Amino acid sequence: MSLDKNTLEQPANNLLAVLPLNDYERLVPHLKLVRLSNRQVLYEAGEPIAQVYFPNKAVVSIITTMEDGSTVEVGLVSNEGMVGMPVILGDNTTTTTAFVQIPDSAMQIDADILRSEFNRGGAIQKLLLRYVRAIYTELAQGCACNRLHTLEERLARWLLTVSDRFESDDFPLTQEFIAQMLGVRRSGVTVAASTLSRAGMIRYQRGQISILKREDLEATSCECYQVIQNEFTRLLGNQARRVGVARRRHRR
Repeated sequence: MSLDKNTLEQPANNLLAVLPLNDYERLVPHLKLVRLSNRQVLYEAGEPIAQVYFPNKAVVSIITTMEDGSTVEVGLVSNEGMVGMPVILGDNTTTTTAFVQIPDSAMQIDADILRSEFNRGGAIQKLLLRYVRAIYTELAQGCACNRLHTLEERLARWLLTVSDRFESDDFPLTQEFIAQMLGVRRSGVTVAASTLSRAGMIRYQRGQISILKREDLEATSCECYQVIQNEFTRLLGNQARRVGVARRRHRR
């Protein structure tokens, strides 16, 4: 997929969008627009990470797999972040697997190039370290949430997070897939989803989920959803819109 002028000037990925213009333009020659297909594996646990991805509207699950084959989602990445974080943390392997949950596109860059840019310091390093800090909060809050909150609360939080990352209240997800991501039995997801559906908060039909009453779903969710959202906003801010406007003015 080729990069057109609009894609370059207004990157859909927020991390790329908030970079200062000079730093972003230094990355542009190395960025490649790629299509991410459903269930595509971006990297496997224990294998070297060769490419880093900055998703646009694609949603990528980071999962941990146990010896018996059971899985649980430990991270969710879309246009707010990057897939391949170990590359900037001094290693290029990890114990997790990354695969595409909702297909769309992403900006791909060679892992060695991004590592070199990160090691230069400056704005790129500061931004990606703030992102790592936000992910740390998400992981820590997720651990507490999985231990202390009900499945109904956790499901509401997870659906809201997917909706935010996908930027839509309608998205394709099966109950079996949700159960795998939450690390619970499908029957539990069925009961929790039915409760939310009967309350008119969501509609689930043929693998498609629609959020109908977002405020009610937020009220049903545990506090973890807002804690994580606030931390991402605090660390990464709402600068993307302002930077996008500045770039357009700069090009004129």
